[in-house]
Amino acid sequence: MKIALVHDWLTGMRGGEKALESLCELYPHADLFTLIHRRGSTSPPIERMRPRTSWLQHLPGIDHYYRRCLPLFPFVIEQFNLDGYDLVISTSHCVAKSVVRPGRARHLCYCFTPMRYAWDQFDAYFGPERLGSIRSGLMRPLMAALARWDAQTSGRVDRYVAISQHVALRIDRYYNRKAVVVYPPVDTTFYTPDNVARERWALMVTALVPYKKVDLAIDACRRARVLLRIVGDGPERSTLERRAAGSDVEFLGVRSDDDLRTLYRRCGAVMLPGEEDFGIVPVEAQACGRPVVALARGGALETVVDGVTGVLIPEPTVEAFAEGVTSALSQDFDPVAIRLHALQFNRPRFAREIQACVMDMLHHAQTA
Repeated sequence: MKIALVHDWLTGMRGGEKALESLCELYPHADLFTLIHRRGSTSPPIERMRPRTSWLQHLPGIDHYYRRCLPLFPFVIEQFNLDGYDLVISTSHCVAKSVVRPGRARHLCYCFTPMRYAWDQFDAYFGPERLGSIRSGLMRPLMAALARWDAQTSGRVDRYVAISQHVALRIDRYYNRKAVVVYPPVDTTFYTPDNVARERWALMVTALVPYKKVDLAIDACRRARVLLRIVGDGPERSTLERRAAGSDVEFLGVRSDDDLRTLYRRCGAVMLPGEEDFGIVPVEAQACGRPVVALARGGALETVVDGVTGVLIPEPTVEAFAEGVTSALSQDFDPVAIRLHALQFNRPRFAREIQACVMDMLHHAQTA
């Protein structure tokens, strides 16, 4: 059986790429397609696949401005030639799910989310306060057209698999399709506790993009007089650094997995102020025995147990998160209980469940 893996773009190792990494290990002889590949930015299992890229890859410096090419992505993803493939597995938060497959092939989409900016988070990305009224006004019809295309091409997928119940509801709402849930894989053999005592500071590990609400974490930690360390990079970094001026905030940039594990083990709590579709960072932190302070919405309701593995905050306000991080740092959480909860998200479980979904889809195709 000839297999194609399709991913939106490869410019770093975030939660989506960690799921892709597991798929690359499950299907090492597959071919991997992606719009953009920043070579060396992902893990060895992905790099060994020698990803096949679109013509966007040949634009000078594209990995620094690819997000601005978003209106082109629907056209570009449809240019991949998948003739000859029997199975297509897309890992999609943007356009990968809309790749054109040959008629005989089956297509399973591991859906991180229907694209946020086109459906229900336009203002967070392209609102007037971010782009100005003129540019925001120009983007609105473009994103409306992208949402229509996204819905119209949802039928190119034979089976949707969602990363959380939260995303399954979004798939139902925007695509009118049902999805089973397979939680993303977390490397619980690597992210482990040690004997280091918790320290009184908070950690945030994130891409620096609007919906992550890093600004809320900065303001809350300033109010609570708690040191905040931020791991990650992204287009909002300079804006956030200006916002944090004069506060006890450290921007650590992108760090290695070893460094990240050390930070998880040392921190007093990990913060998740934005609404996540799943949120792999909270589970990695819990695998290291550390509590999470998270907004009580989205994926956090499926990964964080209030009062046991962290603190769930009902509203995304500075006051609520300041109180929440103060409470988390003062409580004596049981790291053993926290880790036991995280173990249900391990990599072998993901491999079993995603393979079962693929086999079930193929079986139904043969008997149809």
